Amino acid sequence: MSDARITELETKLIFAEDLIETLNQTVIRQQAQLDQIQQQLRLLHRQLQDALAREAPAPGNEPPPHY
Repeated sequence: MSDARITELETKLIFAEDLIETLNQTVIRQQAQLDQIQQQLRLLHRQLQDALAREAPAPGNEPPPHY
């Protein structure tokens, strides 16, 4: 294999390694964002359940149906 070919392959390898590192950092950031969104969703779900529980009439206290 010629020196030019080896140099070309080494250059491609360096670019590939850089791309992999960039993609890895992107995945790490996106996972952190996903974790944060999931936490916010759990909080909103809990708040919604609490609000619905406060608004629900107690058993036996429902207004009678109108005919």
